[in-house]
Amino acid sequence: MRQKNWRLVIVGAVMIGLAIGFFLVMMGMAPQSTDPRALMATVGQVSGVVGALGLAAIIFGYVGKKV
Repeated sequence: MRQKNWRLVIVGAVMIGLAIGFFLVMMGMAPQSTDPRALMATVGQVSGVVGALGLAAIIFGYVGKKV
């Protein structure tokens, strides 16, 4: 039987929440930028990476370790 690692699951969920929040906050700031397209491309990449790491943490947390 495997034991779930709830710390990883919680950290993954927080990371996904922060990635979404960062993206939404930066969407509001993009019109004031001198190059909004480049800004949102960078923000999208960063948010995507953080979200993917969060998803991987959730998956590894659910899989857990052998007891």
